[in-house]
Amino acid sequence: MADLLRNTHNEQLAFFHLARSRSAEVAKTIFGTNYAGIVVRDRYAAYNGIGSEWQSCLAHIITKAKEIKREHEFLPLADKEALTDRFCEQVGTLFTKACQTSRKLRPGQLPWSSAAAIEQRYVRLLCRICKKTLSFKPAETLRKYLVGPEQKSLFTFLRHAGVPPTNNHAEQSLRHLVIFRKTSFGTRSESGMNAHSILASLVQTARRQGVQPRQFLQTLLTADAPTAQAALYNNSA
Repeated sequence: MADLLRNTHNEQLAFFHLARSRSAEVAKTIFGTNYAGIVVRDRYAAYNGIGSEWQSCLAHIITKAKEIKREHEFLPLADKEALTDRFCEQVGTLFTKACQTSRKLRPGQLPWSSAAAIEQRYVRLLCRICKKTLSFKPAETLRKYLVGPEQKSLFTFLRHAGVPPTNNHAEQSLRHLVIFRKTSFGTRSESGMNAHSILASLVQTARRQGVQPRQFLQTLLTADAPTAQAALYNNSA
């Protein structure tokens, strides 16, 4: 799941799109081919090629490091290596600190002028953590990713003010739809998917703007176009 961050108003708007597949083509129909904003995303390949710059979700990487460490613990003693455990722990610690840094930058507890130096320090630490090859394949795959061409996407939030280091905002918004799909087995038609996408988008937008959803929908369905538009976009241009 990716969170769209093109300007500050997106924190008050939600957009859901239900489709039969999770292909790259579906993502392109939403973002377009010349998207100029920044997508905060996990490592799912469908988002590759959307925009020239993005932020990899650090929460997903922290979780992945924990999963690898747990998986490694089940290996026979003769196959274990201390280096893998240490690698996973250090990766989790580094990116947890990076998330804490973001929380301090946003309210100004840390000056934005220090962001570039912080990024350089984190990159040096990450390269040090990833210096040695690991024998445990899942850990080695993660290590290669962290020092590979996409390393620059790990700290995008330190180059663009307002970009978060995780897509938790989107994941939390998606939670109710995921529960709905599990309990109802989803929709049965194209029109059903479209209707549910629209309703979910409007209800979540109302919640983000602190408005009671029923009141919000009533305004959109009964008011004139300027009033409805002002309600939908929170009186912004």
